Amino acid sequence: MPEGDTVYRQAALLRRALAGQVLVRSDLRFPSIATADLSGRTVTEVVPRGKHLLVRTDGGPEGLTPLSLHSHLLMEGMWHVYPRGARWRRPGHQARAVLETARAQAVGFDLGMLDLVPTAGEDEVVGHLGPDLLGPDWDRAAALGRLAAVPGRRIGAALMDQRNLAGIGNVYRNEVLFLGRVHPFTAVADVPDPGALVDLAHRLLHVNRDRSQRSTVGGPARRGEQFWVYGRGRQPCRRCGARITEARIDDAELGPGRPAPGPPRDRAVWFCERCQPRA
Repeated sequence: MPEGDTVYRQAALLRRALAGQVLVRSDLRFPSIATADLSGRTVTEVVPRGKHLLVRTDGGPEGLTPLSLHSHLLMEGMWHVYPRGARWRRPGHQARAVLETARAQAVGFDLGMLDLVPTAGEDEVVGHLGPDLLGPDWDRAAALGRLAAVPGRRIGAALMDQRNLAGIGNVYRNEVLFLGRVHPFTAVADVPDPGALVDLAHRLLHVNRDRSQRSTVGGPARRGEQFWVYGRGRQPCRRCGARITEARIDDAELGPGRPAPGPPRDRAVWFCERCQPRA
């Protein structure tokens, strides 16, 4: 599942292939930008922002407005890089963006979002995000302030809100709460040490940002053994042996009796009732 560490690695992959290179061809397969052409522009930077990616380009030889290609992987998206002319590892109908240089092709498959905005106006697509757990400008105090702003909200939902802190997905939500011994349905105001949870998230994403396989159990682990509770409903807790509980949480809800506008966003959560007792 793409989360902040995955996007960080994707940015590094694209940076190695594209940064400083002139685009000789672009093919953007989203209706709103399908006619846009980035060829002739030089890629200046590739920047991760939480779960979002920004490929920045200059104005090209004509001195046009610098543009940023913004993408979001959502659940299934992924960027691949190939030598120019090489065969793709996924079907062509899944490609949503192609950026080609004289040497390489970067192909975005099944991207959930794709926008083209002036680089100076990137806030239009990422300005709503909270502090980035993997960003050079990480601001712990600001993240804690945003979490505390809605004290009645369940901590399991608050941690997933990218407006509070950017980069946590469902894997890290579950693993951070288990390691912090906090029940996901605990109100933010009742969490004994929210700062410890934020620090755990920061540390886990940093540890995993350069790993090909994510692990939260203290080091690289074999597939199926790399998590404490995520995806392990009804299996024994690795810490105490009790059976792991699976439940649903509405990530949009702001607290008891405070439904958020729009439809519910129910997601599965896993936790150990013994290791994570309700407050």
